[in-house]
Amino acid sequence: MKIADHFVDALKSFGYTTAEARFLYIVATHSGYFTTCDFLAFTGSRRGFRTRALAKKLVKNKHANSTDYPDYGRVYHVFSKPLYAVIGKENLRNRRTHSFDHIKTRLLGLSFILENRGFDYLETEIDKVQYFCETLKVKKQFLPVRIYDGAAGTKPTVRYFVDKFPLFLAPATGSPPTVVTFTYVDSGAESLDSFRTHLCAYQPLFRELREFRFLFISPAPTNFDRARDKFHALVKAPFEVAAFADILRYFQIRKAWEDREYVKPVACDLEFLRLSMQRYQGEHFEKLFQNWKAGKITENDLERDARPTHSERNITFDTYLVRSPRIVPTNPASRPERGPFRPVQHPVQIPVQREALRK
Repeated sequence: MKIADHFVDALKSFGYTTAEARFLYIVATHSGYFTTCDFLAFTGSRRGFRTRALAKKLVKNKHANSTDYPDYGRVYHVFSKPLYAVIGKENLRNRRTHSFDHIKTRLLGLSFILENRGFDYLETEIDKVQYFCETLKVKKQFLPVRIYDGAAGTKPTVRYFVDKFPLFLAPATGSPPTVVTFTYVDSGAESLDSFRTHLCAYQPLFRELREFRFLFISPAPTNFDRARDKFHALVKAPFEVAAFADILRYFQIRKAWEDREYVKPVACDLEFLRLSMQRYQGEHFEKLFQNWKAGKITENDLERDARPTHSERNITFDTYLVRSPRIVPTNPASRPERGPFRPVQHPVQIPVQREALRK
């Protein structure tokens, strides 16, 4: 992680030490929220003078406030616009007040970043858009996007990568020397519906990449296997040319459903339609469907056009057990041991093979 010296100096001008300034830069950029445990983990120090000194400065400068949550202790929120302004991030939504569920997710993401400071993080929306569009030559239409309606008479606001999960470049063996790594921060909830929605939103971008890694971050290891299954179902399957038969079946069932050809709904068809509408999202598949439905392309054209951008892909899925923001035991021996994320040595290879259409 690289933090420009002039940003550190700007934060020090408020009276913070170098360590405090670097910590506050990371918090403001990636989370907006932190606990005393986060600061102790960053500095490698014990609870005492340093934590009290930081809290006193934040309150005095009116840079942050704090709220006590059951089982979580005191959570600080860095909200001051002047503080964000001196690091060039005055428009970050981290300054805003959020729900507790959102806060928990941000704290988990911050824990991961503090434990893995050696990576090159894409910090802002601008950084991410520039990397994919200028460095990797991905068209903007494939980026995950959300449109916010403005007030009457104003244009809608288009925002990219609004989830703000950590996104970084990790070392890799071979070429390229670094690989982009996407993450999803799971709060430990029983349902993984939000994870499924997240993967669907990123599918158009995933399709354009030859190689990437995906890291599922959670304090609940019981979610790891289920997350892996969802990733394979929603990301792997649509990228295989062998899945062309599934795309054709999806188009046929969707057309029949939209044309009201079903006298009695078939349960297996409806379930396949539901899953396929999640797998094959985005402008690319929608355009293919409309052209196929209108008779503008044949099945042979569809097989060619539905082919993935890259003939072979190198996709890695991994999991990471992150420290929960809940209050942890004071005895270090009772805490779970964890280390920094290391790239998987045996990534999941997804070769793409041709399969003739069965007529």
